[in-house]
Amino acid sequence: MRILIKGGRIVNEGRVLEGNIVLEDGNITSITKQQPEASFDETIDASGCYVLPGVIDDHVHFREPGLTQKANIESESRAAAAGGVTSYFDMPNCVPQTTTIEALTDKFNRARTYSHVNYSFFYGATNDNAESFSQLDATRIPGIKLFMGSSTGNMLVDRQQALERIFQTCRLPLMVHCEDTAVINRNMAAAQEAWGEDPPVTLHAMIRSEEACLASTSKAVELARKYGTRLHIAHISTAEELDLLEAGQHLGGGGNTAFPRITAEACVGHLFFTQLDHARLGAKIKVNPAIKTPVDQFLLRQALNDGRIAVVATDHAPHLLAQKEGGCAKAASGMPMIQFSLVTMLELVDEKVLTLPRLVELMCHNPARLFGVQQRGFLREGYRADIVIVRPDNPWTVTKNCIQSKCGWSPMEGHEYRWRVERTLCNGHTVFAHGQVNNDVFGEEIRFRHEN
Repeated sequence: MRILIKGGRIVNEGRVLEGNIVLEDGNITSITKQQPEASFDETIDASGCYVLPGVIDDHVHFREPGLTQKANIESESRAAAAGGVTSYFDMPNCVPQTTTIEALTDKFNRARTYSHVNYSFFYGATNDNAESFSQLDATRIPGIKLFMGSSTGNMLVDRQQALERIFQTCRLPLMVHCEDTAVINRNMAAAQEAWGEDPPVTLHAMIRSEEACLASTSKAVELARKYGTRLHIAHISTAEELDLLEAGQHLGGGGNTAFPRITAEACVGHLFFTQLDHARLGAKIKVNPAIKTPVDQFLLRQALNDGRIAVVATDHAPHLLAQKEGGCAKAASGMPMIQFSLVTMLELVDEKVLTLPRLVELMCHNPARLFGVQQRGFLREGYRADIVIVRPDNPWTVTKNCIQSKCGWSPMEGHEYRWRVERTLCNGHTVFAHGQVNNDVFGEEIRFRHEN
């Protein structure tokens, strides 16, 4: 198949230019300003649209295996395709946990059959499995996931000796969930004494506090510096944590592409909502770590531009709506966001929080650079044709019937967007267009080349 994408404004590596992209057999074969005269099997008119690399989401929970009443690889990869996400890295806190080679192999086998976009999986660290790290095929996985604070899935690693061994042994990127369990438990006990067994969800940011985040992140940074670990801090949520990070990571437009050994991810929910939104949305936006204050949000948004935030992801984590009922103790933490992550970040572009080229750095280029993703994340000749076409000034409202996630709800219901995902191509195949997912398209396993 030879495909021409014509007339779009191409956003790639710090530049925006009008041009045409030729695809052949799933690869990008040329990017030109002049429209080619050759014949094509399909021509896609991108006039009036922006053409971006497909989004790489480095942090999702697709719930398979074991929790498929909430979501599964097939349903959530459909949601990804509808949102312009062409590659994802799934987390290990499913059932059974992805903490053995056998469990990891099983997930790859499932994705090969069911995933509509490209896929890979983090391997989970436990208190006693660091010796298995050396058995992992580093070309197949983005890294190791470590929970240094209790969260969904009961994968807390809390023994100092185990933490030292993990940081010392890990030669892949180590993505860490940082919250201090002792601080959280103390705050929960105080809230329950004042408010009863299930404190109101408006107190969630007080219980999973800035102190809890900073204490755990500081410890992770200290261990990473001690052992030279390649640390990636997941879903950073506080202004105080930003002070632990270096500014000046690669900002696009060529030049040095090196990153510090310690990097951070921000999630769309923490950038779009504040804790004040709990009054309106209740537990629908209850996540761990908690969404914090307007000041935290403002400073996180600033850090998108100075390099302290390297990657924007979703922490996409579906639950059944019934599981989101209750307050701080009873309502499940996590929300589905992958279908609306790109269009939400495009709203921040309209608000001049960041530029469109910087958005592409954070959601496409930098995940590929940080994790050594091969042949994806950029619009380059010879790369796989993972492409999303978005149209501005095309208002639409999120309704229940457009939601692809199996859980069937979104915190964005009723929200009107100005940007629309027109088409998503995965390996040169249209997996989403005209509001519909092509269920006959499936993704590929992502490959990695890690550099220490």
